[in-house]
Amino acid sequence: MSYLETTKNVYKEAALTPDVGLCCTTTPLWQFPGLSIPLKMQEMNYGCGSTVHPRDLVGNPKILYVGVGGGMELLQFSYFSRQKEGVIGVDVVDEMLAACTANFEEAKKENTWFDPEFVRLEKGDALDLPVANASVDVAAQNCLFNIFKTEELQRALEEMYRVLKPHGRLVMSDPICEQPLNETLRNDERLRALCLSGSLPLATYLEMLTKVGFGTIEVRARRPYRILDPAHYPTTETLYVESVEVCAIKDPMPEDGPCIFTGKHAIYFGSEDFFDDKKGHVLLQNQPLAVCDKTANALAQLQRDDLYLSTATFHYDGGGCC
Repeated sequence: MSYLETTKNVYKEAALTPDVGLCCTTTPLWQFPGLSIPLKMQEMNYGCGSTVHPRDLVGNPKILYVGVGGGMELLQFSYFSRQKEGVIGVDVVDEMLAACTANFEEAKKENTWFDPEFVRLEKGDALDLPVANASVDVAAQNCLFNIFKTEELQRALEEMYRVLKPHGRLVMSDPICEQPLNETLRNDERLRALCLSGSLPLATYLEMLTKVGFGTIEVRARRPYRILDPAHYPTTETLYVESVEVCAIKDPMPEDGPCIFTGKHAIYFGSEDFFDDKKGHVLLQNQPLAVCDKTANALAQLQRDDLYLSTATFHYDGGGCC
């Protein structure tokens, strides 16, 4: 049995009998007027963060969500779109699609604004999405892509890039780990299915996104997630696993490489009203400006005594200049 078949079986079981501890997010549930999330959806929230960000959902966006879980984030996305088939949910597990459909009926009872027709559920594979080229504004996945090994992960990212419109956004939440994972962990099919042993270092994760062609990357959050210790897992050292929320934007790739925002800021505190680096970045007196890592490195090379550059906070929420 391949690790992908093991993954299907794990989530078939999780669809038939909700497993509250399967994948636990540390992100609080969105609270909006008139939005009620059924308890069953919450119990089937098999994610490690959140992919629903209101600022991604301006206008009338078409949204794709891969790996539907219990439908919680599909419901949250629907709250913003509120149009027939405005949200497309894709999953390879029949039982998960059936559970999600049933949960929508419960959500309809609890939310007067919600119509199950807001969501179109499709059986399909992340490696071969049943979605047309350049047809969605926002694509999302939560704690799914880390299950894939390198070749499949590359293919899944290419598929997301394909279906996004120009300047469309891929929003993802996945576990990461900066320490090396041994081959026993890497090859443990069930631990990989449980979103643990496929964790990559953040730099590798971001590199794979830029390799596909995403010109702008935003690291929006980075949080503690799990500990893999020798007493409970096949490892001789204690491993610290985090969760990361990332948005990859289908912008053209700049000639000098991607703009990757990891929450670095620049503050000019000199005697003038502003500082202009003549490369498109104007810093007002004593006003922090979010800058991408590439720009932060360029500003650091100026070696100015009136320019402060913060380290990466791994929290970026827009407002930058690059």
